[in-house]
Amino acid sequence: MFPQRLDAPEAYAIARALMHGFNLYYRMFNAVAANAKQRFESMDWQSQQQAQRERIELYDLQVRASIERLEGEFATSQQSMAVWQQVKLHYIGLMVDHLQPDLAETFFNSVTTKILHRTHFQNDFIFVRAAVSTEYLENPVPGAVPTYQVYYPVNLEQLEGALQTALEQLQLLGPFEDLPRDVHLLAERVREKLAGLTLRANFQIQVLSNLFYRNKGAYLVGKIITGYTELPLAIPILHGNKDQLILHAALFGEDDLHALFSFARAYFMVHMEVPSAYVSFLRSLMPRKPRAEIYNALGLAKQGKTLFYRDFLHHLRHSSDQLRIAPGIKGLVMLVFDLPSFPYVFKLIKDRIASSKDVTRAQVKAKYQLVKQHDRGGRMADTMEYSLVSFPRSRFSEELLAELQAQAPDQIEISDRDGDGQEEVIISHLYIERRLVPLNLFLMECLAEADTKPARRAAMERAILEYGNAIKDLVATNIFPGDMLWKNFGVTRGGKVVFYDYDEIEYLTDCNFRNVPEPRNEEEEMSGDIWYSVGPRDVFPETFGPFLLGHPAVRDIFMRHHADLLESDFWRAHQSRIRDGHFVDVFPYERSRFLHEGDAGLDTNTVNISANSLN
Repeated sequence: MFPQRLDAPEAYAIARALMHGFNLYYRMFNAVAANAKQRFESMDWQSQQQAQRERIELYDLQVRASIERLEGEFATSQQSMAVWQQVKLHYIGLMVDHLQPDLAETFFNSVTTKILHRTHFQNDFIFVRAAVSTEYLENPVPGAVPTYQVYYPVNLEQLEGALQTALEQLQLLGPFEDLPRDVHLLAERVREKLAGLTLRANFQIQVLSNLFYRNKGAYLVGKIITGYTELPLAIPILHGNKDQLILHAALFGEDDLHALFSFARAYFMVHMEVPSAYVSFLRSLMPRKPRAEIYNALGLAKQGKTLFYRDFLHHLRHSSDQLRIAPGIKGLVMLVFDLPSFPYVFKLIKDRIASSKDVTRAQVKAKYQLVKQHDRGGRMADTMEYSLVSFPRSRFSEELLAELQAQAPDQIEISDRDGDGQEEVIISHLYIERRLVPLNLFLMECLAEADTKPARRAAMERAILEYGNAIKDLVATNIFPGDMLWKNFGVTRGGKVVFYDYDEIEYLTDCNFRNVPEPRNEEEEMSGDIWYSVGPRDVFPETFGPFLLGHPAVRDIFMRHHADLLESDFWRAHQSRIRDGHFVDVFPYERSRFLHEGDAGLDTNTVNISANSLN
């Protein structure tokens, strides 16, 4: 359905205006990332978080601005389909020598689908597949900084010199506390990892040219290569207690990098002229991680959504199982379904929320947006938000379709839009996130075999320890989860416990943590009802126990590790810390990765408050 001629004069002007809108967006996005270096050097943590929140809003703001311009100058919603087909072809021409063509395609889709009503826009008018390759794309400008730098130590004796050169070329302002000491410790860790390997002629260290910034840390990311062996590497750089820089830890291998770039952590800020080249490099370190999640981790969430949806459509074409109601206890606010062969879940807000939940649809959406903008501390699953998502009707189980029509009829439309006899189910609003094993189901399975299988007992203890750590890490980031039931937490593939039910979360500092008052008389003591006043944000931690610790084995483990969570003093102490302006960073790695003993050299406000004992 492509036009034979490019004879509409307004088509090229529209394409150029669209590209101008995208270019403006990416310049602003990259400027925020570039300024992260200065904020890190000046230890301006509050501004770093504020910049993170503002950067998330940039995309939608620029999409709206572009739509206003296009409508004002070209009345684009009134243009014929033939003109729009020509706009797309002109836009492809503008992307040929572009450094971010993949992102530009997504921007085109975002603007176009909002201008053209879905009843008449077709795939011919958007980029369903990539039109311009990003393979081997690099900045061709002479003198431009390459995506990554390469250092050649020749042998292990020269390793420290190569590492020190790589770190010095970062040109961070402010001195290191003792860079030769830290480089020596780092080199020793590298030698341990390379022990037993024969160094080949291609022995080298590749590091991405720009640092990755998040919260109070800067991360050098790269890999060590010898022969056919590639060892992923990340080096966290922090400010020590003398306001001088230290190399804090050494992260090696795919699992450590997965933890660093986890979907449960805040997005990185990194200056990138060619983001697809950074994604390709990171994918070589983490081949199991979908490109969509890597783009998300870099703050390019719209591109992540584009790639995720392409992956999902591809999976649908090559699978035959049916969408079903997700296993676990049904929620009172969200309806959750999944495709067994696909590692994600789909969540939509019910039309009629249970009366026991004092929350509205708008409030639930605001909670999810809060999580999107907040530091997730490695404990809150990232979500992708979609509107008007179409699924083949044939892929729905009858049980799921009946549940959708009963619980969310206002959000469901079944139609044959294309007139080909293939019905679609169109859902007006969805959240999509990584599928986790619900913690309550995980514990039930462990308890069933704990007496006969020591490994299951150990897995149960680890999960309960992780549950408490998850809550404490949320506390560190000023989040009170609200509903702390086991069913609202999930277990990742690596055994991490992550929170994923956001309809009751609050800022910790907005809560009022109280002790249950002593009864004043026998009638109050014997009463089965609450006889004392309870405000809308009052929380009584000592009452958590009956809901969480009904099984003796679970209670025993929890009380050994996390009894403080049942005490109001714990919560109030951390409220005071946050109100006093202390900013606690939650490390994406465990103590076994530290280069220094314990927390030596660190400001105490940088150290995790959770146990961090899963070494």
